Amino acid sequence: MAGDGLVTLPSVHDFATTLRRLAQALEAKGLTIFASVDHAAGAANIGMTLRPTTMLMFGNAAGGTPLMQAAQTAGIDLPLKALVWQGKDGSVRLSYNDPGWIAERHGISDSAASAVAGLRGALAAFARHATSGD
Repeated sequence: MAGDGLVTLPSVHDFATTLRRLAQALEAKGLTIFASVDHAAGAANIGMTLRPTTMLMFGNAAGGTPLMQAAQTAGIDLPLKALVWQGKDGSVRLSYNDPGWIAERHGISDSAASAVAGLRGALAAFARHATSGD
């Protein structure tokens, strides 16, 4: 994890496969995908180009509510998000904000530590599934 809380993993898959595997993993665990933002399509709509870049916003109330109970400002960082993107070199990556960083950012105490740990583990597992050869 970088000092800014950003976790980035390289993917062994192409862009479309990585994005599909992420969405499937989220849905298989009963999470709601609230939005899919295709930044490249947005750029194309204004006559600009951008390599494939799509953000999924996802979650459920059971995961996020404990963080917001501890600090309502955490709602600015929820629902959780993951960005699948293709770099200049053609490689595909998946990035997300570490839940521990979100908790630190909002001064969330130990009262939500188990929720933060659960979110951290789940996000890591979703990201590994989406990016690995498994």
